[in-house]
Amino acid sequence: MRDLGNGFGYLLKGQRWVFRHGRWFGLGLLPGLITLVLYIAALIGLLFVAGDVVDWATPFADDWASPWLGLFRGFLLVLIFGLGLLLAVITFTAVTLLIGQPFYEKLSEQVDKSESADGTAPESGLPLMRELWISLRDSVRLLVRALVWAVLLFILGFVPVLGQTVVPVVGVFVTGFFLVQELTSVALMRRRVEVREQLALLRSRRMLVWGFGAPLAFAFLIPLVAVFLMPGAVAGATLMVRDLGGDEPAPSHATPPTLTDAPSPRV
Repeated sequence: MRDLGNGFGYLLKGQRWVFRHGRWFGLGLLPGLITLVLYIAALIGLLFVAGDVVDWATPFADDWASPWLGLFRGFLLVLIFGLGLLLAVITFTAVTLLIGQPFYEKLSEQVDKSESADGTAPESGLPLMRELWISLRDSVRLLVRALVWAVLLFILGFVPVLGQTVVPVVGVFVTGFFLVQELTSVALMRRRVEVREQLALLRSRRMLVWGFGAPLAFAFLIPLVAVFLMPGAVAGATLMVRDLGGDEPAPSHATPPTLTDAPSPRV
């Protein structure tokens, strides 16, 4: 349970860091604002086409008497929009990080430099285009995982009682885990940690991850909040990676922890 508090502490430390460095906070807002505009446009488009989709998919209900026809199709409209909103929440960070990769890379690098004893930051040594390709590839892989969870939770949401109590809570923790993975990937990629190793590392410290990610996932349900918290979330995730990876020199009698100490990932 102590790790839950520590994870939340990293989230707060990240917010404090960006507020102390206003220039980097402003730079970190840009990708979130761009993504927010794109998602709002997509959700508005979904509202316009969802009705036609429901009508097309339910011709068998055309002859139903009022008010059952309206209630049935209205229920389906709410479900479709709810699923779209859930997917938007789950994928918001991945898309924002993809759009803002150069911005967040600079922000994360600056956090590393400001916290290191010698003012340096780890470097992947990879060309920029190679880093962008790896980021895109890993984002797609994680997006597929997130979509599988989203569909599963969406289906379980129909189960009476369970779908209205347990499932929403599980959804917040699942979303929080994926948020943390996306946010830490910026700093971990510079340390040449592949996506499977990233997942193994985070699974080995689930309570820490949930302490960071669950409150963030809950806050990200409000799009504007997500935009303003994103820079601090990137900074906090970098601070967490530094501690998990043992970036600072360890005492001579101790063996420094490494990112590869995590158990093998599950396939």
